[in-house]
Amino acid sequence: MASATWLDKLEEQLNVDVDWMDPEYIKSMLPKIKFHDQTSNQLWVDIQLGHESNADLLKEVTKELKDQGWLAIYTRMAVLMCKKNIDMIQGRVLLQTLPSKAYDTEATLAHARLYDAEFKRAGISRDRFCIKIPSTGPALNAAKILQQEGIQTLGTALFGVPQAVACSQAGCLYISPYYNETQAHDDPKLWPNVKDPATQHPNSPRIIQILEVYKKLYKETGREQPLVKNASFISPEEAMAAGEMGCHSATISHTVLNELASRPYDPSAQPGQGEPKREHAYKDARVLPARFEPLLAIDPLSPENKAALNEAAYVDYLADGGKKLDEAIAADPESAKRLKIALELFTGGENRSKEKVEKAMQEAA
Repeated sequence: MASATWLDKLEEQLNVDVDWMDPEYIKSMLPKIKFHDQTSNQLWVDIQLGHESNADLLKEVTKELKDQGWLAIYTRMAVLMCKKNIDMIQGRVLLQTLPSKAYDTEATLAHARLYDAEFKRAGISRDRFCIKIPSTGPALNAAKILQQEGIQTLGTALFGVPQAVACSQAGCLYISPYYNETQAHDDPKLWPNVKDPATQHPNSPRIIQILEVYKKLYKETGREQPLVKNASFISPEEAMAAGEMGCHSATISHTVLNELASRPYDPSAQPGQGEPKREHAYKDARVLPARFEPLLAIDPLSPENKAALNEAAYVDYLADGGKKLDEAIAADPESAKRLKIALELFTGGENRSKEKVEKAMQEAA
């Protein structure tokens, strides 16, 4: 019998998702693991949009929709590329609304509804997809309406407790806090490469605080809280930390997944041990391990600006178009910086895809 790997152990502690859209990769991991969700962003969609395996599909979709504009073509392509993976995963495929419209409620609503229509056309029911919404005041007001319409959402580009509380107020199914800032994936100087990420990574306190606020809100209100789908890992150690911290799922790049799958698991070599995942994330919530208790009182990312957790839990962040959320983000320089950079990064992917689609439209004319 083969020894358990880090990936095997992590799947015991949380739902392992794949943050990559390549169907050949997802297929290659079967039967080793059947991922729960497949997440994406504008960068991953753009890569697949330019892949030769989708060239004929792009021509076909462009021919059919060329009179409806680039976004109609892009959205159908994104859905059809997800459809290639739907039978190889257990749960949902996720696509993100336009990052360039992250501060436009109506535009965010319109794009999410277009995704919904395209998923229906593709034969993918609402229990098999989820729409990623940037965690800004205006966009999360759109998420609240979408949830009321029966369209599940995930609050993405999330960097702090106020954004997490706002996602709860919107009724999001999931949130994805970014463990590392997006720039750290390309600039090693920005990556805190620590031995014990669960306690030493500067973002771990915010993850723990978000989880504890959600447990508190569930206990006080009885309302379901968003499930925490941690994202933006650079090392296998960081992914394992998500399991120990009590995240409900982790969406992981193919490169880190490969490392997790190649390492035999030795509990004696781990700085801490996670617990098996629960049947109900909040009704049967894990008790915070003692080694994490000090993280509730610190914020290495913003030591001068740490809001009290109790106070943050009761602010109406969605009122007045999300004004208080955007004010809270602006008051936290690290969140404001990371959100701006993330939206710019994804908008770059959006623009490259727009160029590809518009070129296809010219060729189809």
